[in-house]
Amino acid sequence: MFDIGVNLTSGQFDKDRDEVVARALGAGVSGMLLTGTNLHESQQAQALARRYDNCWSTAGVHPHDASHWQPDTAEALRALAQMPEVVAIGECGLDFNRNYSTPQEQERAFSAQLALAAELALPVFMHCRDAHERFIALLTPWLDKLPAAVLHCFTGTEEEARDCLERGLYLGITGWVCDERRGLALQKLLPMIPADKLMLETDAPWLLPRDLLPKPASRRNEPAFLPHILQQVAALRGEDPRWLEQVTDNNVARVFLAKS
Repeated sequence: MFDIGVNLTSGQFDKDRDEVVARALGAGVSGMLLTGTNLHESQQAQALARRYDNCWSTAGVHPHDASHWQPDTAEALRALAQMPEVVAIGECGLDFNRNYSTPQEQERAFSAQLALAAELALPVFMHCRDAHERFIALLTPWLDKLPAAVLHCFTGTEEEARDCLERGLYLGITGWVCDERRGLALQKLLPMIPADKLMLETDAPWLLPRDLLPKPASRRNEPAFLPHILQQVAALRGEDPRWLEQVTDNNVARVFLAKS
């Protein structure tokens, strides 16, 4: 099974990164997409993807870091995207929940990255929080120019899911669905997502599944916990986990691995 969202550049992994990757492989995780959230971390993610087998990376600027977008940022990302390990532009998008960067700065960086992905014929790996209407408005004109678009860590409403699916987006599902407090709405809408538009991720080191037993002493999420998320998603959808694993892996290969 393939984890499309691993923040392996996080300082939480500095002391045992090799062991984290080994545990993931030992748990049956066959591949990982390492997330780049700004230029420096995108460069780090690419280096880690080169270092570890069956790992790839994204290159982009997260909305939290959009205030740092400069005219030469696109050039640097364009150069990084030439590396064989880099298979998507992102993590990019909008986050109006915290507004670490202003909405205007976020929209400028998001639009620039959509243009870059279209130019390079790469899929986009996206983030959206409390910004659905504007996110869809900015994204829609680019969709016929992009090979694929993935909204990672989807936690939105059923209506928002339908908006995304009607436009052909893939939805990434995390351990949020294992949260008996915040994940109930996501649990209910899971069956409406076509299997061929579904991807799975941990978003490690964040979003440790709340129903995971025993919980790690560190309370840190790891890609080794992806099988637990797969089992829970399959149960909520009424599907065989092995079948769902194959389908989601096929989705990943179609969207992210065609370049390699």
